[in-house]
Amino acid sequence: MFGLSTIRSTLVPLGALALCLSILLPGPAAASDENAIKVELDYARVIKLDRAVSRVIVGNAEIADATVSDSKTIILTGKSFGTTNLVILDVDGTAIVDERVLVSLESHNTMQVYRQTDRQIMSCTPACEPLELP
Repeated sequence: MFGLSTIRSTLVPLGALALCLSILLPGPAAASDENAIKVELDYARVIKLDRAVSRVIVGNAEIADATVSDSKTIILTGKSFGTTNLVILDVDGTAIVDERVLVSLESHNTMQVYRQTDRQIMSCTPACEPLELP
């Protein structure tokens, strides 16, 4: 029947192929991060809509805040690091927006310093100072 060397010679290339595919193909988390609404910590983002808003729901209000500016404009503010969701309903209760919100740190003005297992984030605008995180 099948010898041990035949099974090994078949399984090794299949394992290598599976490893290559897992590296090359994005997983569900990577694909969903591309579709997320991205907001930087302590910054606001304006969301313009084509229909009037009736209700705005933020999954975790500690991560992001949404304010209705006018009937078709929402201001989304990043309050803390993390991921939550944003649901915006029109007057009929139909979801206009149902998206993930990713709040992250402004990367071009910060620096991360690692000392063994400790990490410190520095805000460098204009001089680098430790950043106090919520």
